[in-house]
Amino acid sequence: MNIYLKNSATGDMPTYQIRAPTTALPQGVVMAASPGSLHSPQQLAEEATRKRELRLMKNREAAKECRRRKKEYVKCLESRVAVLEVQNKKLIEELETLKDICSPKTD
Repeated sequence: MNIYLKNSATGDMPTYQIRAPTTALPQGVVMAASPGSLHSPQQLAEEATRKRELRLMKNREAAKECRRRKKEYVKCLESRVAVLEVQNKKLIEELETLKDICSPKTD
């Protein structure tokens, strides 16, 4: 069943027309299945194997990319740790210097 939207002449509300589907084949004529739609069990098994291998290959590539990104992330973190350690060391030295300057000297 097909539903068609048709604008009415007044333009207020659209009207809908329902039409039954029409077929080009006379009643009782059956369409033949396309050659690609019929598969033997062997073809189905081969297709399943091919799909599985493709899925496994994509999974391996995704895992490889994930490991690469993780390594890059860890290197970035290690670099940040090194920078922060240097900065921390400088701040500790500066703090010690300021403590020496500000502390009362007892002689």
